[in-house]
Amino acid sequence: MSRKIVAVVGTRPNLVKIAPILRAIGQHEPAAGETRLMPVLVHTGQHYDDGLSGRFFADLRLPAPDHQLGARSGSHAAQTAEIMRRLEPVLVSERPDLVLVVGDVNSTLAAALTAAQLHLPIAHVEAGLRSFDRTMPEELNRIVTDVLSDILFTTEADADANLRREGRPAEAIHFVGNVMVDSLLWALPLSEPSTILDQLGLARGQDFALLTVHRPSNVDVRADLTEILSITAELAAELPVIFPAHPRTRARIAEWDLSHYVRDPGGPPRGVVLTEPLGYLDFVHLMQRARVVLTDSGGVQDETTALGVPCLTLRPHTERPVTVTSGTAVIVDRERDAILTHARAAVGRARNVRRSPPPLWDGHTAERIVHILAGGSGVAADRRNG
Repeated sequence: MSRKIVAVVGTRPNLVKIAPILRAIGQHEPAAGETRLMPVLVHTGQHYDDGLSGRFFADLRLPAPDHQLGARSGSHAAQTAEIMRRLEPVLVSERPDLVLVVGDVNSTLAAALTAAQLHLPIAHVEAGLRSFDRTMPEELNRIVTDVLSDILFTTEADADANLRREGRPAEAIHFVGNVMVDSLLWALPLSEPSTILDQLGLARGQDFALLTVHRPSNVDVRADLTEILSITAELAAELPVIFPAHPRTRARIAEWDLSHYVRDPGGPPRGVVLTEPLGYLDFVHLMQRARVVLTDSGGVQDETTALGVPCLTLRPHTERPVTVTSGTAVIVDRERDAILTHARAAVGRARNVRRSPPPLWDGHTAERIVHILAGGSGVAADRRNG
């Protein structure tokens, strides 16, 4: 007996989260009372070019998707609708016992809505995270996905508390740890041979900062992106700041004439070093060696906490409070004095100060998820008969 699981991904962070789960399914030998799992991988195409998706498949040793939907970009509503339109016939044809979604992107929401309308059970990895800011598209995606999901896999105690407060049944909530940390720990030895430092003209052991910004609140308004680049350019006068930028952000910099804040890797020694998006192993190599990371990414907050690398969160709040209370993150938003003060302090401290990681951030989250998914077909029967 087996259970067919359709796993839906659409973005680079989704790939980081699904890779260890697929590996764990491949290595899983069902114990007594467990069921063999049959995964079917669906890529929506939300991130579709080689820089944003293809290199991550290679770096994470992921198999080619069983279904490639090719939905591509658009407004939040248009993209979600297009993914649903293309996903529905796949789910009807595959007839899975469960649909597995990860994270909080439009692909996650679209898959959950489509599965729910087809009366298919849903499991959500990274459930219960809340920023309490509904102006963030991801916050709405998280809330709706959690309402629709039958199995809720959480990364931290705050997420469990959020779900209980929202009325989700206790038996649906499973605290399993952080699957992104599984990928990170798996990738660390594989990232060692990376030559990205040489490519960027950085000497071994040289101090540098790493910058990632992609959220609309930081890059879709000229004044806000200008503010971030102005602050980080001031920091770049003291140590190199490496900025792997999304193509859309690079277009904004050109469109809004902000190029004087940035430079190419081989350019003159001033300004923020702007690069193309990096592969996962190159990025891990950089992140582990950075003196400080400035980011608006939830996943990078998690990864820097696991690595012990100081992280400045360029947002007014975070849906991952454990990265502040138990990790290395400090919320600085776009406050110039706070950013520069904390960045300079991080450079002055010892590298990668190790702390006890948050509970269950141990590299075995995927195994716990697979054990629960293989534990029986009761959830599927409940939804199909509901």
